[in-house]
Order: sequence, then structure tokens, then C-alpha cells
Amino acid sequence: MDRRTIEMQRNRLANIMERIVASYDGASGRIDRLDQRPLPSREEAARIMEAIEEVIYPGYYSAGGVTHQGIFYRVQERTGWLFEQLRDQILKSLRHMKELDGGLCDDCDAVSEECTYSFLEAIPDLRKMLAKDIQASYDGDPAAKSFDEIILSYPATYAVTAYRAAHELEKLGVPLLPRMLTELAHARTGIDIHPGARIGESFFIDHGTGVVIGETTVIGNHVKLYQGVTLGALSFPKDDKGRLIRGVKRHPTLEDNVVIYAGSTILGGDTVIGEGSVIGGNVWLTESVPPGTRVVQAEPKPRFVAATDQLQRV
Repeated sequence: MDRRTIEMQRNRLANIMERIVASYDGASGRIDRLDQRPLPSREEAARIMEAIEEVIYPGYYSAGGVTHQGIFYRVQERTGWLFEQLRDQILKSLRHMKELDGGLCDDCDAVSEECTYSFLEAIPDLRKMLAKDIQASYDGDPAAKSFDEIILSYPATYAVTAYRAAHELEKLGVPLLPRMLTELAHARTGIDIHPGARIGESFFIDHGTGVVIGETTVIGNHVKLYQGVTLGALSFPKDDKGRLIRGVKRHPTLEDNVVIYAGSTILGGDTVIGEGSVIGGNVWLTESVPPGTRVVQAEPKPRFVAATDQLQRV
């Protein structure tokens, strides 16, 4: 390659870089964060989730295994690391929210530390809740051979673990970071659970891909969902200026012992699926269902076409 060509390429690349930098002062200013405090890190959020898994499920995610004698020292190391990293990410989240509100963050250090302590103190209760979820998975899936299989290989285990950890942070008032944790699970499993949803004990998602559980969803105890279920909003209310009204209940309520089969969609904040109801596959619901109801689609009528007729049409 001759010198003139090399020089032309350098000039072209320099021009590209100048245009990119110039775009930061243009119409796309809302998608950069120059001269501002750093946000929580997606990489650190992933590492925090891994540490949470290690503490909740000891022995499952440690390459060398963990003995009963050595568990205290392992928990000591992991909890100490979690405290430092989680506090830092919570602090960044709180500062970010204060910036959005236009306020100062004088107490963010103290609040982030207290939130971190509170989250770590909740881990024993999280373990009890997740143990019931694992039991529900084992009881609800005849293909499950052991708890080990469920913990190590079921996508719903990771998604529900991330949700329960994120929901605890959400209850503590931590912004941004809870959603980052559940979106890690969403990307990895295809299961989308908003951290604001309220989900009771012994919760089981079978298969799981394509499940969506919205922010204001309320789910009772011993509920089972199959793949492709959507618990979503029927509409998005707006104020007199056309802006979305946030904080209202937009997603359905599922009472205890409800089963929702694959592909069903249930919408609306006023929609209540009564206790013990069974919703069949591919059902679309925007109204409440009394307790003990079985809802199914009208039976489809298959149409049989001879293979020879199909070939003739082609």
C-alpha cells in the first residue's frame, strides 16, 4: 500500500472520529453521560449475581467444592466481597437517581451502607424462600431427577433467584441495580420478571422461555407458569399532557394455586385469576376469573388435506 493511500485512510478515519465526537453535543445528547458520576456497572452486577448464587447455593458454584468445616470461611470471604461491591453499586445507583431528581446526595453513603447490610441480613430468608421454589420445581416436573439438576440446569432457577434478590433490593428502595440483575436473567434465560412484581412462595416456571411478568403483577403461593406466558398491561394510562402515569397497578393478580399453561396472555391491573383456577394454553384474558375456574380456548377444528392435493397446488 503506497504512502498516499495510507494518508487518505488516516484522514478518513480522523474525520470519522471528529464526527462521532461532534455528535455528543447534538441531538443524541440524552444517550451519553459526559462529565457525570459513573453508573452501576453491568459487569459488576453480573459478578455480584454470581456471588449471591454462591452464598445461597453453597457447593454448587464452587469449582473445588465446599466442605461443612470450610463453609464459614467461604461465606466470610464471599460476604465480605459482596458487602464492598454491592455497597459501591448501590451508591452509584442512588447518586444516579438523585441526579435525575435534581437533588443532592448528602446521605447516599450512609443509605447505601445500610441497604447493603439489610440485603445481606435477608439472605437466610431468601434461602428459605428459594428452597420452597426448588421444591415446587421438583414436585411440579416429573422429568426432574434431583434438586441438583434443578439448581444447576433449570433456567427458571436462575431467573427466580435473580428476581428474589432484585426484589429484596427493590423493597429497600435501591434504584436501577435491581432491574440490572433481573435483566441479566432475562438475557440468559428468556424469562423476564420485573423486580417490582410480588411473587409468593413455592413458585415454579416450567421450561420458561418467553415468560413475561410485569412490574405490578401480584402472584400468590404455589403458582405454576409454563413457557410463553405473559402477565402484562392492558393499556398505559396517560396524564393530560400525554405522559405515561407511573406507579399505578397495570398487571394482573394471580391468587394461590393457579396454573397458567403455555402461550397464555393475561392483561390488566384489575384482572384477578381466582384461587385454584387453571388457564389453558394460548388463552387471551382481560377480565377476572372466579376461583376454581378452568378456562380453555374453543376446540380448534383441524383441516386435513391429502398430500397429493398439496403437491398439485404447488
